[in-house]
Formats: sequence, structure tokens, C-alpha cells
Amino acid sequence: MPKNDNMLAILWMLNSGVKMTAKQISEKLEINIRTVYRYIDALCASGVPIISDTGHNGGYSLLNNFIRAPLLFDIEEKKALLHAAIFAKEAGYPLSEALDNATSKLKMYSNQEQESILSRHLAGFEVINRMGDPSLQPILAELEQAVANEFSVEMDYRTSHEEQPKNRVIDPYGMVYWNNKWYTVAFCHLRNEIRSFRADRILQIKRTSILFKRPEDFSAREFFLQNLLPHLVDKDGLISLIIEGRSEALDDLCLHWFLGHHLKERTSNQAIFLLEEKSFQTYVPYLILPYGKSIRVIEPQSLKKKLVAVASELMEYYQR
Repeated sequence: MPKNDNMLAILWMLNSGVKMTAKQISEKLEINIRTVYRYIDALCASGVPIISDTGHNGGYSLLNNFIRAPLLFDIEEKKALLHAAIFAKEAGYPLSEALDNATSKLKMYSNQEQESILSRHLAGFEVINRMGDPSLQPILAELEQAVANEFSVEMDYRTSHEEQPKNRVIDPYGMVYWNNKWYTVAFCHLRNEIRSFRADRILQIKRTSILFKRPEDFSAREFFLQNLLPHLVDKDGLISLIIEGRSEALDDLCLHWFLGHHLKERTSNQAIFLLEEKSFQTYVPYLILPYGKSIRVIEPQSLKKKLVAVASELMEYYQR
């Protein structure tokens, strides 16, 4: 561990209020005891009020809790940060190495009682997520730097309907994690408009010397959601989708990212959604077929016919 980190670690140990000997500090940090003496001398020389008591119960301590909030986290704040770190790692957080270092320090700069409490809370707290591709980490890290420092990047990007990638220059305005995937919302120089790009479809990326200015008050999250789930309040030709069924199945449908956005009314055995007509031919049949007989479409009739057609196609496919 670097010298500065070791010195900071000594400060945190002494700030716990427990008197510590040079031997205890050296064992905790796995460094030579003479190195501990040098660090203590350096801290004293910089103005840190370290008290040294000799004798049987001697050791080092800090005068009047030298380090105070907001540099200190209480046990609930530490627990929250460590739990949040678990979520971040499972989401494929791009700065995973720095995150590991931060959580290690957070645990290290805790007294024995706090360490025991944190261990108990972390032991039973886990997040299950689809394993991300490790090769995505450098791309996410480069995008994060581009967003923060406002420099354009050049990338080879392949869409879902193209076999060959296209070279693009983009101005990354923000990053969004949604539905187990990372996206960047960026101004595309090729299309001359703001678009969303899936990070796992970026084959190569490199920074350029071009600088940009992100629009004031721009929200990548709001842009992404508006394109994913546009508001239909002022649109004409909306059709009601009425579904009856078991309460548990209806609850699940109402919480779905797409259908839940269009929920108009919910009763104990019925849910009503307001959608555009094209949705009944493209999305909705494939969303509700897995629910089988636990639900029943009441309206519209066109959706019933579409469900029959899709089911018939599946039956013919598997009978071949």
C-alpha cells in the first residue's frame, strides 16, 4: 500500500478512540514496525495531535477525536455504501478496480465492532445479475471519461440489423444502465442528431481531440426514457387493451416496463391499458402469450386474432 494510504489508515485507526501500539498498527497494515514509527513522526510533524503513552497500557491515541464529520461515516452510512457497491459491481460498473479499493479502505478504516457489524450485514446481502462481458469494461471506462471531460470519441458501431459496423464520431452526453445493458446517449455526427447507442455494440473506441459542450440541463435518463416510452396523452387513435385474470398475473403485467407505462386503470381482476394500434401487432402479443390461461384478453378483437395467428405459427413450426 502507498505511503499516503498507510498514513491515512493510521489516522483512521487512532480516530476509533482505541489506543493502539506500534506493534498492533504494524500487524494490521502488514508493514515494518520501524515504518510505523516514521509515519507517526511524519504525522506529528504535519500537525496531527498524536498522544504517545508509555508503560504497560501505553500506545498511541488522537487528541479529542482529531478527525470529525464529514470525513467520517457512521455505521449506517458505511453499510449503505458497501451495499450500493455490490449493486454497482453486478451492473458492470466501469471503474471496478477503484470501487474495490474504496470498499477495502472503508472496511479497513473501521473499528473492530464496526467491522463485525458490516461483515454480518454483507454476509446475507447479494445481488444476482447476468454476468457482463469483461471486454466491455474498457469501453465503459472510455465513455465515462468522455462524458466527464466532454471530448468526442470515434467508434466502430454495429446496429442490430447491420452485419458490418459503421465508423461514427459521437459526443457522449451521458451513460444509462437499463434492463441489464449499458447505453450512451450521444450526439451522432453521422446522423446529426442525439441518439442512444448500446455499449456492447461498440466494437472499437478511441478518444479524439474534438471538444464539445453538453446542452445545459440535459438529462440522458430523460432522453432515453422519452424515446423508449414516449408520452401518448395527445396522440389520436389510442386503443384500450382490457385484460382479465388472476391477480398475481395482472400485478406482473402492470409492473412490466412497457405495459406498466401505459396502464390506465386497475381493479382486482382487470387491467386496462391505453396503447397505439401498431403495438398490438408488434409488442403486445409476445408479451402476454407466456401468461397462458392465467389471463384473458377482453378487448380489442384484433389482438385476439393476432394471438391465435402467433400461436398457430408456433404450433406449425414445432409440428414440422
